[in-house]
Amino acid sequence: MTFNGAKLALFIGDRLLVIERDAYPHIPYPGHWDFPGGGREGAETPETCALRETKEEVGLLVQEADLVWRRSYARPNGVVWFFAAHLPAVRRRDIQLGDEGQSWALVPPEWYIAHDLAVPHFAGYLQAYLSQRDSITA
Repeated sequence: MTFNGAKLALFIGDRLLVIERDAYPHIPYPGHWDFPGGGREGAETPETCALRETKEEVGLLVQEADLVWRRSYARPNGVVWFFAAHLPAVRRRDIQLGDEGQSWALVPPEWYIAHDLAVPHFAGYLQAYLSQRDSITA
């Protein structure tokens, strides 16, 4: 099945980079906290999609080699890929909000999972990554 988008759980140091979505009523989850990512353009791969969207939305150039986890999920509108990557804390200085979203924040991953305005299925995807990561590093 063809994918239609990709998201990236991007850790800067030990914090998770999140974007406060615009509050437009016509978009899904207005005003919620989201991850960098979005819709596929042309024939790009899931990885290319996630990395391009991250550059556009928060100004960070992430390399494909930085992706440490990947999983696809079937959603009502098609398949979405979810990735995780970790960058050093010093990369915080390179974050620049693009033309989508109201603000960005660096938060503990547990904050996102528990937050009422987290995109619910993304909170679940993040939990899946953290559970697998914790079992590997334990």
